[in-house]
Amino acid sequence: MKDNNVKETNNKNFTNNKENNRRERNNNRERNNKKEFVKKSPYEEKVISIGRVSKTTKGGRSMRFTATVAVGDRKGRVGLGTGKANEVPEAISKAIKAAEKNVIKVNLVEDRTLSHEVIGVCGAAKVLIKPAKAGSGIIAGGPVRNVLELAGVKDIVSKSLGSNTQINTAKAAMDALKAQRSASHIAALRGKKVEEIIG
Repeated sequence: MKDNNVKETNNKNFTNNKENNRRERNNNRERNNKKEFVKKSPYEEKVISIGRVSKTTKGGRSMRFTATVAVGDRKGRVGLGTGKANEVPEAISKAIKAAEKNVIKVNLVEDRTLSHEVIGVCGAAKVLIKPAKAGSGIIAGGPVRNVLELAGVKDIVSKSLGSNTQINTAKAAMDALKAQRSASHIAALRGKKVEEIIG
């Protein structure tokens, strides 16, 4: 009887070990598959603002979060997006996806500054952006600095002329970058050479 009991317990342990090994193999396969599907984003991201929104319903108050994120590759590409979700990390990930869809190309002069002065507007927010000499650095604060850094601008002077709302200020900075025109672009529009425009 004792021998039979020992054999039964051994068989049970053997089958349990087999099942555990099979589960581990399946889990490893799933992990490897997930790793293959995860794509690394070419953009760096910075969170500009996180807000809490409450909605009063029949059942009570429901809380949600909004996030505004700027993305860029520091080589002339930058984007801005917002996302909403019940949790902060989800809101940020949604904002990153939205920002990557709204990426714009900025023409940089000598890979460090912009070509001309411009004012960007969004709502009551106004942002003045001016090119600066080499070595000046980014003279800007808050969301404008984040957007310009991610765009790859190294020497710039900026001034907020209107409302200081973070989201609108960032959008005004994006509007100013969109309004930038290079000398080659203006020369093509006027049917002239670049030397004549700069001249």
